[in-house]
Amino acid sequence: MRIKLLASAVPLLLAGIVAGGEFSSNVQPCISLGGASLQIATAPWQRQFHVSFTEDRASSTVRVQIVDRPELADFTVIDDIDTADAESCSAPDGIKYVSVAPHASAEEPVIYLSPDGGADFRIFVRSRVFSMQDAAALVVGANRAIMAQRTAAL
Repeated sequence: MRIKLLASAVPLLLAGIVAGGEFSSNVQPCISLGGASLQIATAPWQRQFHVSFTEDRASSTVRVQIVDRPELADFTVIDDIDTADAESCSAPDGIKYVSVAPHASAEEPVIYLSPDGGADFRIFVRSRVFSMQDAAALVVGANRAIMAQRTAAL
């Protein structure tokens, strides 16, 4: 009886993981742009864009500055988990995922995240859902997605 119960529960669990891509329904950092959405990947098979982070400015390919006022930022995240919109990451063209990799390959962006000036992007984040790294990864991933769409349109 226990084996039958286990045998019937395992396929349901796997179907839920494959359909949702995660074990829980926690709010995940995401942004919408145009008809598509970008979200931080929570499962290995969701990776479409990879980014990595470095502490060495010279080895980075993208510099993201953390600013202390929203009006100075190119990308601003201010939210409250109690009012987060569960549908904010649903888009007609589907969701594209950004994965933070421990090491980058030659074609993947390497992000240097700091409060120093001279950056490619500036972000302001005050959030319970987004970390500074999440916001930086999504901004860089969104830029890559836009560039890929433009290249495909040519």
